[in-house]
Amino acid sequence: MKTIRENVRRITTAAASLIIGASLLAGCGKTEPTTPQTPADTNSDATATDAATDTGTDAGTDATSQDASVEPVTLKIGASVTPHAELLREVAPILAEQGITLEIIEMEDVVTPNTGVADGSLDANFFQHVPFLDSFNAENGTDLVSIGATHYEPFGLYAGKSSDLANIADGAVVGVPNNATNEARALLLLQQEGIITLKEGADITATVEDIEENPHNIDIKEIAPEQLVRSLPDLDFAIINGNYALEGGLKVKDALAVENADGVAAQTYKNVVVAKAENKDNAALKKLVEALQSQEIQDYINNTYDGAVVPVK
Repeated sequence: MKTIRENVRRITTAAASLIIGASLLAGCGKTEPTTPQTPADTNSDATATDAATDTGTDAGTDATSQDASVEPVTLKIGASVTPHAELLREVAPILAEQGITLEIIEMEDVVTPNTGVADGSLDANFFQHVPFLDSFNAENGTDLVSIGATHYEPFGLYAGKSSDLANIADGAVVGVPNNATNEARALLLLQQEGIITLKEGADITATVEDIEENPHNIDIKEIAPEQLVRSLPDLDFAIINGNYALEGGLKVKDALAVENADGVAAQTYKNVVVAKAENKDNAALKKLVEALQSQEIQDYINNTYDGAVVPVK
């Protein structure tokens, strides 16, 4: 009888030990995901197009399909309509698989995307190049930074009332963007085509005051970049940003002149994703840049925009 009780006691003790051991092993094997600093998820006053929600992927997707370095998060990104918002819609399914939902806020001006990032109502924006960003920071005392380059949009010189650039008439009216960095870019294109000559050393900071020779006495009209396409019928020519040309139905192949691919503009005016300096290492934002730079998106750009958008890294 004693032997039976002892045997039962030994069996019970061994079973308890196995249960405790299994529990300890399960506890040691559990790894908590790294929690990155997540940008503020605040509301924007801008008109929102929640384009990313059409992917059918919820931020709470099964963790097995998500990147372990990024917790489920929603990113609010301010973007110009073309091509930036279009590219974001293309990367939305890629990011959804990693637990990142994009809320795309389409914006048509060039100020509120940056003020939105500065005040925290946007996590990042996607519409500008670095010279414009530097100018905005200097004028507004902000500390916004590029977190990655994506593409380059060649400037084009388009026909309005006139189409013969080789025999440009004296006093021809040429529309150019009215912000400093893009006006300089337009002047460089006019110089590239031999229409004007800029002073020695005038480059991406050039203004109309830097025009040294203007043999045709062209009249340069400074116009808001988003208004140039609709102003074209009233101008002889206009130099237009690639994204606004696309939105207005213009094709870069139909431009009378385009920035040289190996010129200063192509090296300088790469479009970038922008965030607050404190968020430059945010894991989810890094995944956004990686997706925009992926071969899949580069192929989409090359197959979609017919040279009006050129992928870069």
